[in-house]
Amino acid sequence: MHEDLTPREIIARAWTLTRQERGIRRWGYISAVLETLLNLKLLIYQTWFLISYLQGDPIGFFTIEAVLMEHLPFWLFLTFMIMLVVIIIVEWLFPHMATGAIIGLAAKSLRKEEVKGGLVLGIYNFFPIFAIHEFFMLSRVTVLITVCSLILRYGGQAATLGIIVVISIYAFSNILRFFFIFAEEAVVIRKEGIRKALKVSFKLVISYLGHIIFLLLLFFIITLRIFINAAMIILVPGVIMGIGYLLTLFLPAVISYTVGSIIGLILIGIASYFFAYLEVFRQTVWTLTYMVLSEKKELDVIVESNG
Repeated sequence: MHEDLTPREIIARAWTLTRQERGIRRWGYISAVLETLLNLKLLIYQTWFLISYLQGDPIGFFTIEAVLMEHLPFWLFLTFMIMLVVIIIVEWLFPHMATGAIIGLAAKSLRKEEVKGGLVLGIYNFFPIFAIHEFFMLSRVTVLITVCSLILRYGGQAATLGIIVVISIYAFSNILRFFFIFAEEAVVIRKEGIRKALKVSFKLVISYLGHIIFLLLLFFIITLRIFINAAMIILVPGVIMGIGYLLTLFLPAVISYTVGSIIGLILIGIASYFFAYLEVFRQTVWTLTYMVLSEKKELDVIVESNG
């Protein structure tokens, strides 16, 4: 592409693409469902820990597993744990693959190419995108909560200091993440190596920091998604437990909580549909911005070498 788009034009074109490309939204939807389910598991576990911690008897790291093993036949417990581990691995890894697919398909659409090959794009770019994401692992709220929980369990008198250090690292990681925001696009669109992708992203952000209003808008969108996601994650378990409790007043407990769980899954599906739009839109804005800025002449180059 050879267009010099303004931030407003970039946002408008990205939103149009998000609404038109169902294939891209499909990747966003599956990724949103899996991320939400993973976050729900974390919230339920950490809520149990917080309640026990406030009561002065915090649960151990494997307390839930111990309780299940005590009340279930061994074969059922083993089957459940294997299935749970497999599901968690899929929920953890698939969003990395989906990111590659979304970026690649969005770039093809913006270049007026046929929008296909999402699986190939996702698999081929999985490892570099996974490495980039995990490099900024401590910039994620879920990781911050998990690490702080572990510090509260085993940190003893140094727990407060440990939490302050972790929060500081979290803030610093998010600052770094800002400067390396285009790394995934460089990997997928131009097949750059991880180190080169980080370098290219840093240079683009520094060179075009005048787009700060545009970037702040994007961060507002990201923050909005995080708050909505957090609110949904907090509300869904409450809805499930509330409905389950009300139904136990006139139905057997097993039926009541089964119905509550089904309703909860339906709510997760509906919420994830909304999150898919936001995630694809956010990623498409960054993709289009990268494509526009990367075609500009580098600001530190005065005369380009012919060699």
